[in-house]
Amino acid sequence: TFFLSASSDSVRLVQGTNRCSGRLEVKTNQSWSSVCEKDFDLQDAEVVCREIGCGSPSVLQGALYGEAEAPVGSREFLCEGSESALLTCSSRKSSVRNSCSPGQAVGLTCSGPDNIRLVGETSRCAGRLEMKHQEDWRPVEVWGGYWDKSSAAVVCAELDCGSAVSVRKTKEASERPVWSIFTDCLQSGSALRNCLPDNGTSDESLEFICSGNSELSYFCVLKCFFIRFQMSAEKPSPLTKNLKP
Repeated sequence: TFFLSASSDSVRLVQGTNRCSGRLEVKTNQSWSSVCEKDFDLQDAEVVCREIGCGSPSVLQGALYGEAEAPVGSREFLCEGSESALLTCSSRKSSVRNSCSPGQAVGLTCSGPDNIRLVGETSRCAGRLEMKHQEDWRPVEVWGGYWDKSSAAVVCAELDCGSAVSVRKTKEASERPVWSIFTDCLQSGSALRNCLPDNGTSDESLEFICSGNSELSYFCVLKCFFIRFQMSAEKPSPLTKNLKP
C-alpha cells in the first residue's frame, strides 16, 4: 500500500504504515541520514511530529520501521519540545555514532494530522472539510477552480483515509468565516497543510467521502446512493418541466 509520506524540507518519515509514521531521516548538507535511538528523545519527537504536520508522538522505538538504509547521522538533538523545526534545536556531536547499529535507527509514530478534519458524519473519513489556521477551525472554500478527485485524493491520503470516493459542494443557510484555498496548490501535489489559506466568507462547504476502512463501506454505499438520488431529484423531468398549472 502506498502512503503519502509526511515530510518537510529537512525531516521525513519513511517506510511507515501511514503518512505520520516511519523511520526518521534528517537532511543536512543535501543528504539524508537516519538518527540513532540514543540521540533522540520524546521532546525531539514532539518537534518532528509538529514540523511534518502530524499530531503528538505516540510511539518512539528503534528499528520499528526497518533497519537504516541511509547513513546514521553524527548529531544528538537537544530539543526543548516547543521548537518549530528539528534543525533549529540545539545539538551536539553524538557520542554513540560508532556504536549505533542499524537496528537502533529511530522509528516514530505520530498521531494523525491535527490541522485538518472531516466533520458531521459518523466516520472520521467522511464529512465537511475543516482546517485549523491561527488556532481557528473553519470550513474550507475553493478559489480559482473546483476540487476534482485528484485534489480530493490528497486530502483523503493526508487523513489516512484511503482514496477519494466523492467530493461535492453544499450550500449552508448563511455565510460564515472560511479558510480559502487555491486548488492549484493541491493539484500541484502539495499536502493541504502546506497550502496557505486566506480569510474569507462563504455559504458553501465541501463534503468529502473517502474510502477509509471496512467500517466505511456500508456508509459509503448509502451516502453515495443518497447523493445521486438527490441530484436526480433536483433535475426536472423532461415530461413535466414544460407543463403549466
